[in-house]
Amino acid sequence: MTEAQDEVDRLVAAWRAERPDLDVEPLQVLSRISRLAKHLDRARRAAFAEHGLEPWEFDVLTALRRAGQPYELSPGALLRATLVTSGTMTNRIDRLAQAGLVRRRPDPEDRRGVLVSLTDAGLARVDAAFTDLIRREHTLLSSLEADQQHALAGLLRTMLAPFDT
Repeated sequence: MTEAQDEVDRLVAAWRAERPDLDVEPLQVLSRISRLAKHLDRARRAAFAEHGLEPWEFDVLTALRRAGQPYELSPGALLRATLVTSGTMTNRIDRLAQAGLVRRRPDPEDRRGVLVSLTDAGLARVDAAFTDLIRREHTLLSSLEADQQHALAGLLRTMLAPFDT
């Protein structure tokens, strides 16, 4: 049985013909990862949009949701979870609070601090969007058997680990 060809196979063949002096083998992996990332980004944006959320809103709401009950974090913890600046996070919290998805309350442990928590509406919205996202991601992976998904996850983890330290 002949292996299916994709756009990357055509791209690699063209580069091999045009630049035989270069080893273009990294394109076999990294161009596919890049193309998959674009498809994943589209699927994610569609899932978020279907629930009236922007990607940044989803990031903040899921950080709060993953924190567990009572679904609240300090702005500093949200900064670490979402990798944005303090000014950006303040703006995001303001906008989510105006939309009724989060609320602020004084931090009982720190008189100067505040805690940001999900409202019931925020919890319902993030849960619905996350459920939709997971359904779409299962579809994206449906061409792979479970053991292939596990192997791919391990290989990608090995590749990504140095960037995450």
